[in-house]
Amino acid sequence: MIYDIHQTTAYAYSHAVPMARHVVRMVPVDRPGQRVTASHFSVEPEPVEWTETRDFFGNKVAHIRIETPHTEFKVHTRARVEVEAAPRLDPEASPDWEAVREAIAACLDLGPGSPAHHVFPSLAVPLSAPITEWAAESFPAGQPILAGAIDLMERLHDEFTYDPRATDVSTPAIEAFEMRAGVCQDFAHIMIAGLRGLGLPAAYVSGFLRTEPPPGQERLQGADATHAWVSVWCGAVLGWQGLDPTNALLASTDHVILANGRDYTDVAPIGGVVLGPGRQKLDVAVDVIPVTAARTAEGRG
Repeated sequence: MIYDIHQTTAYAYSHAVPMARHVVRMVPVDRPGQRVTASHFSVEPEPVEWTETRDFFGNKVAHIRIETPHTEFKVHTRARVEVEAAPRLDPEASPDWEAVREAIAACLDLGPGSPAHHVFPSLAVPLSAPITEWAAESFPAGQPILAGAIDLMERLHDEFTYDPRATDVSTPAIEAFEMRAGVCQDFAHIMIAGLRGLGLPAAYVSGFLRTEPPPGQERLQGADATHAWVSVWCGAVLGWQGLDPTNALLASTDHVILANGRDYTDVAPIGGVVLGPGRQKLDVAVDVIPVTAARTAEGRG
């Protein structure tokens, strides 16, 4: 699939902000199975300082400083991304989860793609005995790891309610777990906490979902904003496999990766410091349109 991605993130402030520093992760990069053929990124108002780097996990990061008084801050992202379909796997043929846990104990790789970085507690995903006990139901002795991860994903999808009003960006995973409600960020954190509690590596992935589904299919939850899902390490042969608990789907051509890390704090689209009084309001608009559909719409114009 080839997608044209258009995203606008806008902050409106109740009082003028004299100075701000932002850390922005809003541009996708090439990854296995994903190729960025074009991208453009801009902000308003004009910054006095702009530097771009890559973080440890390979995500593109822009450091921005604004010294013009402003009541709005906008980020515009445009990109064309090609996504390849992941190979079809037999979950029952994946290694036993105990074997994967043992492989982690012997892992000597400390590179960015190593599972060793994703098996320990992190800032937004501390280990939790209740979540671990709940997750363990999907991993009886000898259970193939991918089959267990899919079962866990489906249980989370079935037992939890997608409710944007139940949580906010700072809600701890255990609170969302106890409420059995939340959004994609909460579901990803809960699933990661359960897997890590069992000694299994799990990473947090942020990105985009196809905005409009193929004919005859329902629209995916989370398609209106930046989405989140989980990547589970299934051993040296199968490597990392994406699972979307919000929609109970294996990540495939409907998913475009923006950034990955240990939890949301590693991949937050926008962070930083804003100096000024009052409140702020956030609006996000996202379109992830197949190129053929985009060309059809242009032709009708």
